[in-house]
Amino acid sequence: MKLALLSTLTRSQAAMVKKRLDNYTQTMRKRNKQPIRHVRDVFSTADTSVSRTHKTHQPCQAFRPVESSVKECQMEVYILSFEEPYSEGVTAHRKGRDCHDCQRIRKGDKDLPKFQIVTPKQGLTRVHDLSSEDIKKIACISLIELTTFYDALGIELKRNRMVRSKVRETGIFGVPLTTLLENDQKKFPGSKVPLVFKKLLSKLEQTGLQTEGILRVPGSASRVKHLRQELDTKFYEDRFDWEQVRHNDAAGLLKMFIRELPHPLLTQQHMPAFTAAQNIPSTKHQLQALHLLILLLPEVNRDTLKALLEFLNKVVAYEEKNRMSLWNVSMIVAPNLFTSRDKTTRQEEMQGAAGAAHLVRLLIIYQDLLWTVPCFLISHVRKMNEAAMSKKTPSSEKTKRKLLRRRNTDREKEKSEVTDLREGVIRVQAPLHAKVSMAIQLDNETRARDVMARFDFENGYVNSTSSLHIQKCFLFEVGGNIGERCLHPDTHLLEVYRVNPHCEWILKSRTT
Repeated sequence: MKLALLSTLTRSQAAMVKKRLDNYTQTMRKRNKQPIRHVRDVFSTADTSVSRTHKTHQPCQAFRPVESSVKECQMEVYILSFEEPYSEGVTAHRKGRDCHDCQRIRKGDKDLPKFQIVTPKQGLTRVHDLSSEDIKKIACISLIELTTFYDALGIELKRNRMVRSKVRETGIFGVPLTTLLENDQKKFPGSKVPLVFKKLLSKLEQTGLQTEGILRVPGSASRVKHLRQELDTKFYEDRFDWEQVRHNDAAGLLKMFIRELPHPLLTQQHMPAFTAAQNIPSTKHQLQALHLLILLLPEVNRDTLKALLEFLNKVVAYEEKNRMSLWNVSMIVAPNLFTSRDKTTRQEEMQGAAGAAHLVRLLIIYQDLLWTVPCFLISHVRKMNEAAMSKKTPSSEKTKRKLLRRRNTDREKEKSEVTDLREGVIRVQAPLHAKVSMAIQLDNETRARDVMARFDFENGYVNSTSSLHIQKCFLFEVGGNIGERCLHPDTHLLEVYRVNPHCEWILKSRTT
């Protein structure tokens, strides 16, 4: 996988990987090198005092709100392309200049800019549209791209080391997300978010969205403490009474749950990278950094964060009734997400809080964009899979003889398949339909929704109650140079066919 990954990198990404490897090699050499003793060290007396100079750490400049530029039109729509790596769009920073985006879109403006995604013909891809194996590869590429992106912006990307410590394995609070999810999946297979977290969000949505000061006005400290103890002991026994929980109590429990996670929701490993995004000069580049960081998160962290952001977006939607603006919500939630163990001054703490709140604001507003996988990352995955498959090409004589024996029997089948490919004909499998297979001629306008509609028509599901079941089916691209990808209804199938001619086309539900 590593060799396949390296063969797909851009020039900038490859240079960054080489730089990191060289730094690592030099560091290891210095650590393993035996120090040469000086003659003064040999004959030094016990009273000799050595003066040491300590380097003072200069904190990064935190986010500071600035006045809105008069020249900039806040209603302008900015185009966000997923076609090329983000690091390629900030090459001007390597020469010490601001890029075009930094000059046009400054962070800290009162109104956030509007971004429009350039929809690729191969279709938009959400995180949950890909197989888990492909997502793991996306994460590997995202880390390399993020490092290259930060380097171009002059930001050193640091990662905290994972500190192993004993954590609770029973109860609710202070238990890792993975442990909670494993317990939930025993009773509810397919769960993506810890059940207690979903219950807290559901309670708040039912009773608190229109309540003034929700998330801001705290509940009774003694009552929240009592409810916390009851949740720990009774939740998994189905004996916890949710009727006794008031909306302010639920808000307090929600923040407490996030705050007491043994590992931060944004992960301890990537927390410095999230924090460093505060110092990026352009909202667009901040958004691009957050985009890559979201794709780096473990699945349970990413899904839990998405559930939280969807809820916060609903809170902001009821601002007229609950008096909770986007900025108010962000300021309240940020300290629970962006945890820091470093000692800072009061001024640095306030600046850091404002910067973290700004990032939370971006996460809430642009969450749909952030959970979309860029085309250039999917292209990387395709190349990685193709490179990996080429490495597995059989070369032994025994394997060759087997292939030759099968050649004659499969010749006619291969000819028909090649003919179909040349003519742009695909065969769609639909195991859940009465008509389980259909050959479809593709043209430049054929989209995934057209294939789905055709199956509905052929099976007589148009204008019938049975179509409610069929509407849950989606067209999948399976195999070839991708593990599995659920195609957006507006995907141009001929474009997918050209980049992955050997895939299977399957119409199925997401749960199968």
